[in-house]
Amino acid sequence: MKKIGITLLTAVLGGAVAVGGYKLFETKQMDNMSFEERQKVYYANNPAEDMVSSSGNLDFTQAAAAVSPGVVHIKVTMASRGSQRGGGGSPFDMFEEFFGMPQQRRAQPRQPQQASGSGVIISPDGYIVTNNHVVEDADKIEVQLTDKRTFEAKVIGKDPNTDLALLKVNGTGLPMVKLGNSDNVQIGEWVLAVGYPLSLQSTVTAGIVSAKGRQIGILGESQQQPRGYGYGQGQGQEEQIVNTAIESFIQTDAVINKGNSGGALVNAKGELIGINSAIASPTGVYAGYGFAIPVNLAKKILDDFKEFGSVKRGYVGVSFRDVSELSPDQKKEFGVTDIIGLYVFDAVKGGGAEAAGIKKGDIITKIDGNLIYSSSDLQERVARLRPGDKVKISYKREGKERETTITLKGEEAKAKTEEEGSSASATEIYNKLGASFIPATDSRKKELGISSGVVVTQVHRGGVFEYFGVEKGLVITEINGKPVNNVDDVETALGNTKRNIVRVTGVPERGSRVEFNVPIEY
Repeated sequence: MKKIGITLLTAVLGGAVAVGGYKLFETKQMDNMSFEERQKVYYANNPAEDMVSSSGNLDFTQAAAAVSPGVVHIKVTMASRGSQRGGGGSPFDMFEEFFGMPQQRRAQPRQPQQASGSGVIISPDGYIVTNNHVVEDADKIEVQLTDKRTFEAKVIGKDPNTDLALLKVNGTGLPMVKLGNSDNVQIGEWVLAVGYPLSLQSTVTAGIVSAKGRQIGILGESQQQPRGYGYGQGQGQEEQIVNTAIESFIQTDAVINKGNSGGALVNAKGELIGINSAIASPTGVYAGYGFAIPVNLAKKILDDFKEFGSVKRGYVGVSFRDVSELSPDQKKEFGVTDIIGLYVFDAVKGGGAEAAGIKKGDIITKIDGNLIYSSSDLQERVARLRPGDKVKISYKREGKERETTITLKGEEAKAKTEEEGSSASATEIYNKLGASFIPATDSRKKELGISSGVVVTQVHRGGVFEYFGVEKGLVITEINGKPVNNVDDVETALGNTKRNIVRVTGVPERGSRVEFNVPIEY
């Protein structure tokens, strides 16, 4: 009997050592895992009860109960606003219409200000995803859980181009929201929005997915531009905001308001499919349209934050425009008969696309076998990858479908290309613009509140200015960041053109200051 007792005790002690050793090994391994891998390990050890999907089921109690504890209230204190995003008149104004920063408080930037938003716990050791615009100017960040526990948070990484940020609090065993797959989201699918709107406590609303891949021009710089071209992506709508932002929002009619920013958009299984980021509203409150960042894009960005502290972004190296946005005259000029895809205006020198054989005039139709209906289809896919990753691109040339594999380039290649500058002379670029200028009079400059300027007196047929809709009467104050007061100044400034893209700042005859990029093609 004594021997049996000793054997049993030895077995118990051995089992405890083994379990303890495994847990220690598991903890070390977890540190090197992506958030998705960490969650898979967690849910393998802590199986969640399967929930019924949204099909034929309007009971969201299980999903709401599972998700709500993992969505937190974020309270931000800041010394001054600092941001230039506020605009008051835009139906897509994140701060004024969504984040909840009153106009009168923004007028006192020197006094401490407070605002609030939402966040989603994605790891039990305290990693929280929210919007960049929630914490962008924060001096202090406080996170409160539904059980009223409060933590001070630090920023691990933030990115205005995707409007994502990753926070960390010192906690263990925290409730979290299970990461879903936004690629599987269907239009018409039931979804829940969970957050802290209008300074209320945790709130759940329901709706459906109204659309996918939405571009609303809310992220990045706030300059209005005729058309734009980016290294790796380009946006080509009239009056489109031009930047390196990645917009491919999930649109929903679930009610979201000020304070929901950074909160969870989940499916009926309680899986995170998006991070609520913006509303379209002429009034400042819910008007039927909300927009969330797809979680599959967020996964990569958040892993980058944790591993590198910043986003490692890969670039295709093309400037393009949606085929659907080309005018009938442009389609005729370019010989385009397709109704979907991206028309390539240029393959950037030294970029991945050029190395893979992509040329001006090609029409990109698929990425990794998926049809491209708009630029967001390409941008979001590429944004999930890192420099050195490969993408399979299908494209049309002279009516024939072709395929190639592009190796994405990183920021280093982009910077090198920009340093090389323009291969054209200032005079060549001047002639390409197709415009005439005269110095702006002192009275005109005083009227517009500017210190420099030349007036566009003629826009010649066939020139770049005509093609991009630049009108007579525009007072150009700067070219490529340099003030211009006469024709000589214009030509000198054009000598600083990088990558054959001229940066223009000016004031129309009626309107406020505008900035836009004009690509010069050869």
